[in-house]
Amino acid sequence: MRLSTQTVAAASARHPWRTIGAWIAIVVLAVFAIVTLLGGSLTTEGAPTNNPESERADEALFRALPPDPGTAVTDIVVIRADEHTVDSAEFEEYVRDFVGDDEITALGRARTYLDDPNAGGLVSEDGHATIVPIALTSDDETEALLERVGAIGDEGAFAVSVTGEETLDHDFNLLSQEDLENGELKFGLPAALIILLLVFGAVVAGLVPLLMAMVSIVVALGLTALVAQQFELSVFVINMLTGMGLALGIDYSLFVVSRYREERARGNAEFAAIEISGATASRAVLFSGTVFVIAMFGMLLVPSSIMRSLATGAILVGIVSVIAALTLLPAVLGLLKDRVNALRIPVVGRRSEEAGTEGRFWGAIVRGVLRRPALSLTLSVAALLALALPVLTMNVGTSGVSSLPDRFVSKQGYLALEQDFSRVTPDPTTVVVSNATSPQVSAAVESLRARIVGDPRFGGTAVERSADGEVAVLTVAVPGDPASSEAIDAVRELRAEIADETFSGTDAEVLVGGTTSENIDYFDSVIDPAPWVIALVLLLTFVFLTVVFRSVVVAGTAVLLNLLSVGAAYGLLVLVFQEGIGAGLLGFQTTDAIEAWVPLFLFSVLFGLSMDYQVFLLSRIRERYDETRDTTDAVTFGVASTARIITGAALIIVAVFAGFARGDLIMFQQMGFGVAVALLLDATVIRSVVLPSAMKLLGEWNWYLPRWLDWLPRLEVEGRPSATRELAES
Repeated sequence: MRLSTQTVAAASARHPWRTIGAWIAIVVLAVFAIVTLLGGSLTTEGAPTNNPESERADEALFRALPPDPGTAVTDIVVIRADEHTVDSAEFEEYVRDFVGDDEITALGRARTYLDDPNAGGLVSEDGHATIVPIALTSDDETEALLERVGAIGDEGAFAVSVTGEETLDHDFNLLSQEDLENGELKFGLPAALIILLLVFGAVVAGLVPLLMAMVSIVVALGLTALVAQQFELSVFVINMLTGMGLALGIDYSLFVVSRYREERARGNAEFAAIEISGATASRAVLFSGTVFVIAMFGMLLVPSSIMRSLATGAILVGIVSVIAALTLLPAVLGLLKDRVNALRIPVVGRRSEEAGTEGRFWGAIVRGVLRRPALSLTLSVAALLALALPVLTMNVGTSGVSSLPDRFVSKQGYLALEQDFSRVTPDPTTVVVSNATSPQVSAAVESLRARIVGDPRFGGTAVERSADGEVAVLTVAVPGDPASSEAIDAVRELRAEIADETFSGTDAEVLVGGTTSENIDYFDSVIDPAPWVIALVLLLTFVFLTVVFRSVVVAGTAVLLNLLSVGAAYGLLVLVFQEGIGAGLLGFQTTDAIEAWVPLFLFSVLFGLSMDYQVFLLSRIRERYDETRDTTDAVTFGVASTARIITGAALIIVAVFAGFARGDLIMFQQMGFGVAVALLLDATVIRSVVLPSAMKLLGEWNWYLPRWLDWLPRLEVEGRPSATRELAES
């Protein structure tokens, strides 16, 4: 027996309990892997993987001045009292009680102005606030400190807050979990179910795709737990995997179940309908999933652990979703048969039976477009290009502590630090200088320090030397959020210009590290390879579509149309988040930059997801064209018969990613909004106006394939019409 999507679907449907039993076993193993392996395997940090300057600086610093876990400051506690000054008995007693608390004493590393009255920088200028540097070395210590500070809050006359590296990581992780629960589970999932019920008009048919999505997510999470044992993965992989799992799992099942119901409505027997769905819709799912995985593989080229984590999660859940749609779904249909239409919804249920036929509404739209294809194409493309124009002013950055909601302790500590200690930071920049024993290099170190002291963008400085004096470390405070544009610009200039100029002519190696320097390397790691990633995805997609549809014109048109929707999404991101147009109405934060990973991620995801609809639609157009040899008729039928399903599928993904946009993490707000608006434009304007008008104008050129490419294999997406007719007649 030749292995194909048809034979796989037939085998799964005729032996449903074997197939379902195998999937139950896989799910059980996945749950075991999640429970035992996933918890401590993910990180909140995202670092480049190409050994950048910040990483080399940290390694050099570690070798020269090995850190003492008891003294390496990670976070800063701020204590303030408007009614008392630091030299009052009440203030001194409060500070002693705070550091003497059992939970704080357990840290053993709290230093106060009472320990060293002459220590500078520990007391605010007005004398009403002090800072207590803390060294945290574990998640348990961080949680203990946050719990203690949170319990104190504004306790009487004193206010206590904390901020820094460890507390910020903790709060970002917590917010990520909150957004996943509130956005995806409480909004995206119910919204997707409602749309499914409206599309199918039956409760059982609506629940089946949701079941496929949940199975895909669980199995993919289990695989992620295994991958995380070998590679460092970001905690955000869970958010991404869940969102993509809902989107892909539901979409793929939607296509297959719709085709099954369509074939049953045509009078085909139950198993014949499953086989025809396997030979047609399942093939489309296989090709769509392949295009999606190709698009995601491009992100693996980016030397960033965050991007590779997101790509890994998307690829794993994409592969599992395809396999589930090809095997588990036919098995479920084999058990349910026509009971998939059980519990019909009044009115909507009757309309859903028209799936696969030319819908009146969409048929009227596409016929109107095809009557004036040149005008329709010109107006729609002009509108999309106008939406894309703001992309020219896009700035990229990253989310720092200032982007957190005010309810988080680390944000409260940051605001308190900004108020009373604007020149102090828990995340200083370090300049590591080798060959420091040379008089010329030593003089350059002092010259650099003097130059920095005179620059208002920087705060306090300090110089330490290694035991042998070979390495000098200049610590520089960069006030404010280390992820802010001001901090990024200042440190970038320090690295690229100030340090180079100061040490020019010496034999010193100068490396700049610290959190802000890490952010710069992170930006560069995402932005620099972007052209290569985009070029690779475009090329592979073009080649794949050319092979599938045997037309360079269809492939080229598909690529250009997807670029239009991606460009429009970029422009809207800038308008809403950078310019603030409609941000308040939508409940979004306004920022001066788009998260660095978002544009490239959006490109890959949107290209992959929109190709689902492209393949599904073009496959129906090609199937009709092979029967009638009439391009206009094929386009009209293809768009009118699939628009309801494609729009429903797009609305499901919009709902899923709108759940991300409803969260408080600005990076997920941007990602969720970008995916939602792009797919909405793609499923409506692109598929209903731009594509049909372009294909109408191209006419027979749509199916052009140069003779020298005749050797390409024939991979019909929907199978040959004769083959499906034979299945129907058997």
